[in-house]
Amino acid sequence: MKKIQILIGAIILGLAISCNFTEEIHLKEDGSGKLSINFDGSELMQMAGEEMAKTNEKAVDSIISFKELLEERKDSIAQLSPEEQAKLKRLEPFDLRMVMNPDEKVMTFDLFSDFSDISEMNDAFNTFQEASLMGSNKTQQPTPVPASEQSTEVNYTFAKNKFTRTAKIVDQALFQQSMDSLQGAEMFLSGSTYTLKYHFPKRVKSTTLEEATFSVDGKTLIYEVSFLELMKNPSLLDLEVELED
Repeated sequence: MKKIQILIGAIILGLAISCNFTEEIHLKEDGSGKLSINFDGSELMQMAGEEMAKTNEKAVDSIISFKELLEERKDSIAQLSPEEQAKLKRLEPFDLRMVMNPDEKVMTFDLFSDFSDISEMNDAFNTFQEASLMGSNKTQQPTPVPASEQSTEVNYTFAKNKFTRTAKIVDQALFQQSMDSLQGAEMFLSGSTYTLKYHFPKRVKSTTLEEATFSVDGKTLIYEVSFLELMKNPSLLDLEVELED
């Protein structure tokens, strides 16, 4: 359990120091599919692995079902405000896989969920952060910490062979606070990345991301940006993709 607590601490630390994320979507022609937000903290493990190894605990490879977790804590959740309950409710479709092996210097978090419509996954990255916080207390019983307020949100659409991803700032004051907090971490974040990896049911006809790369069959789009630049400009990954008929 101590390793899991260290692991969660590392992911939260990673959000402010060094992190590499991959947002991956497998989209089917009927609009259903699967979304995954993956955090690779191997670089953090290089720094923290020796300390974790001293605990003499086994490597961690576990999956948290938030549907089951929220059911287990329904009594304490019922004590929260309706707004806070609604925030926690959006975790319900997701599972979170945590893998940590100090010997192999491996540390990953993977938040994933199937969906019948991509709009169900709106704001998945913020959900990822909230899920990490919830996961830190998965074997404890106190009232869960409500999801924190967010300054930005991301929305997805898919209809008539067109896919879009758009981000917007929903709280300018909170966004400015986030920018102020980044000033002392820019040196550490300079090497961090955020990668889109989208698998479409048809070949991509066109996209607004001119620098994106594609798989041989033309159905997978890959695009990587600086995590720091994305934090400064949430619309950096706004895109529209048109698929062939």
